[in-house]
Amino acid sequence: MSDWLVLALAMAAACIVVLIVTLVRHRRAREDEDPSETPDVIEYMTMMIGVVYAIVLGLAIAGVWEARGAAQDHVQAEAQALHEISERVRVYPPAVRERVRADVDAYVGHVVTTEWKAMTDHGRVTPEGGRLLERIRHDVTDYEPASDFEAQAYQPLLDQVAAADAARSARADSTGATMPGVVWFGLIIGAVVTVGMIFALQIRRTARELVLAGLFSALIAFLLFLIWDFDAPYSRGITASVEPFTALFPHLPG
Repeated sequence: MSDWLVLALAMAAACIVVLIVTLVRHRRAREDEDPSETPDVIEYMTMMIGVVYAIVLGLAIAGVWEARGAAQDHVQAEAQALHEISERVRVYPPAVRERVRADVDAYVGHVVTTEWKAMTDHGRVTPEGGRLLERIRHDVTDYEPASDFEAQAYQPLLDQVAAADAARSARADSTGATMPGVVWFGLIIGAVVTVGMIFALQIRRTARELVLAGLFSALIAFLLFLIWDFDAPYSRGITASVEPFTALFPHLPG
């Protein structure tokens, strides 16, 4: 089931539940009930609950969006560091240069074709990816520069290997969900309370009130879905992209 189908079902379900509760409440309302007699304090409480929950939703959306942006930055930094290794090693002898480039290509190809799928399906990186990156490290560190020119390139290459390793570790740490369970509990309970306060205002079965109640509940469902979708930066609908690898290594299969 696609994420967008889940979203449509969630929004439709939220609308249906609110409308059903509204209609049932209307049928059971007393004959002398007057919606205009809602106490001012209830209207004030409803407004304040809506404002507080809107702030919480905004912070949650900003948090997961920032986490997604950071995840994409990790991918960009890793791809850039590997590209720099592949380019800077050109000062080394042909045999060493080709070995390093072949190992970089093998690692990038594994990330794009295998490891990315493992991150999407299982929320983790693969041991093989770590082994391939370690082989690149050994290629660079085990070579002894034969000239001053090669020696000048040696330390920058080590720095790029360290940068790629750090970016990979950060990418691995970002594969799971970023929102703690207690925050989700608060978001869901807050949604129930916020939507439930609609009925404290004694809404009736007029078309205008039913449409507004349905749209409001659908909006809450959409925002919660948006937070859920952003919560796992590599494995849901709007995810970090593997494009930095494919852009910097266009000769590899994507």
